[in-house]
Amino acid sequence: MCLAVPGRVLEIAERDGTRMAVVDFGGVVKDVCLEYLPDLKVGEYAIVHVGFALQRLDEESARRTLQLFEELGLLQEEFGDPWEAAAAAAAAATAASAKQEEER
Repeated sequence: MCLAVPGRVLEIAERDGTRMAVVDFGGVVKDVCLEYLPDLKVGEYAIVHVGFALQRLDEESARRTLQLFEELGLLQEEFGDPWEAAAAAAAAATAASAKQEEER
């Protein structure tokens, strides 16, 4: 499932001519394009879909929606467990390194 999820803007920067933000989605932090909402500011909330901020949202609505998504398990489904993903990536890197050592 691909949801539009509310997130809070933590940082804003220009990257390769594109206005980008670091956005917190209830503990999961992702990069988001702000081209559709060029006047969005740090601390504000927006609905984000496939990496694009699409609509400004008030804080109360954002928090209520994030809480509901969390209760329904939709945040886990959408983003996965960041610690689990990091552990899997580390295990894959270790396995690849071990395989390279064997081939030498």
